[in-house]
Amino acid sequence: MAHLINLTTFTDLRGNLTVIEKVIPFTINRVFYIYGVDNSKRGFHRHKKTIQAAIVLQGKCRIISQAGPALPVEEFNMDFPSKCLIINPEDYHWMDNFSKDCILMVFASEFFDVDDYIFEPYV
Repeated sequence: MAHLINLTTFTDLRGNLTVIEKVIPFTINRVFYIYGVDNSKRGFHRHKKTIQAAIVLQGKCRIISQAGPALPVEEFNMDFPSKCLIINPEDYHWMDNFSKDCILMVFASEFFDVDDYIFEPYV
């Protein structure tokens, strides 16, 4: 089931420094980021084995997730760079409500493999 973790952030007069160290529960093999999104919705899939960690570096978006057919749909408002959403392989998810300045960075446990994707939603 998808869940939020808070990243350690140090703040002083010079600004903020957020640390991503020893909190991602997998080895990172792929990093990508999504930006410049119009009113589109993205995602609409789950994985066979990939775990992901999503962080909004700038702006905001919403990530919606469902971990199984009998489980509730959950909404996560990603609106601060110290929020990190862990998305497990069984989490069918999609993203929407991107602000114009949104940059969504994702760490993934696996390299890209089209055969790892499951596009059918839970019913």
